[in-house]
Amino acid sequence: MVLSAEPLIYGIVFVAVLVLVEGLYLTVFGKSISLNSRVNRRLALMERGANREQVLEQLRKEMTQHIKSQQIPLYSLLAQKAQKANIAFTPVQLIMIMGVLGVASFIALSVGTSASTPVRAAMAAAMGIGGVYVWVNGKAKKRISLLEEQLPDAVELMVRSLRVGHPFASAVNIVAKEVADPLGTEMGMIADEAAYGRDMGESLKTMAERIDMQDLRFLAVAVTIQQQSGGNLAEILEGLAKVIRARFKLFRRVKAITAEAKWSGMFLSGFPLAALLLINVAKPDYYDGVKDTAAFIPGCLIVAGFLAANLFVMRALVNIKV
Repeated sequence: MVLSAEPLIYGIVFVAVLVLVEGLYLTVFGKSISLNSRVNRRLALMERGANREQVLEQLRKEMTQHIKSQQIPLYSLLAQKAQKANIAFTPVQLIMIMGVLGVASFIALSVGTSASTPVRAAMAAAMGIGGVYVWVNGKAKKRISLLEEQLPDAVELMVRSLRVGHPFASAVNIVAKEVADPLGTEMGMIADEAAYGRDMGESLKTMAERIDMQDLRFLAVAVTIQQQSGGNLAEILEGLAKVIRARFKLFRRVKAITAEAKWSGMFLSGFPLAALLLINVAKPDYYDGVKDTAAFIPGCLIVAGFLAANLFVMRALVNIKV
């Protein structure tokens, strides 16, 4: 039995692409860009000597550049994810990285495999574009998850600040200093914009729309209504913090309940592909006896159709709307 290493090489090259993107990102922007940093990015930039206005300008540019570039062909598929992930790379830089990684993948596949040039070129392009997309999508999911987790504590910190006599702008500034990224930098931008004269409610609404997070919309609406109608903002935010925390617990509970079904769906969807990969590795000539028959291509298309239908059905079964 002859083992073929080519399928494994494809997987190794794709993982290497993901590692290269992450390494390049941390190399260019340093540890301050990491969501695990204790000191949020805004404070880290100010510690390097940049003044408040320069930091605000840089952060606003980073946080809006991807949505403004949606008209670039094909980049529109990535722009929304990159916006939520707050990727500091510019759209042009991301496109260049896709090209560089595609060329690097082509070279690696040329050295490690004996596939034809068109196949290697197609796989290299898919790895360059797909690797960046998978990396950005992972960053976006992690950032949104952290924001959802940090928001209740941040609102409660605002409530405590308001009750000891601080104005709302000072309460937001305290959150910007005490809370880690990603929420710390976001609130720091709102505090800086308020210092330069922008309405606090408008800044919160803009942030909520940019991140596309419902709990932040609740916060923006609560602050705007209090500004227009008056009332005890501390009590309003205390009730909002309880609602946000209850929603967060409910989402986590639903996630825990559906976890088994999701993993079952992933296993049922991935097992046929894994079996196909292992067959090609263990016995590359396994399908030689039937691949030239008239029914081979239609049969492959039917199987692919069933696999695609399985993905949609399993996703619909575990996608519970709350």
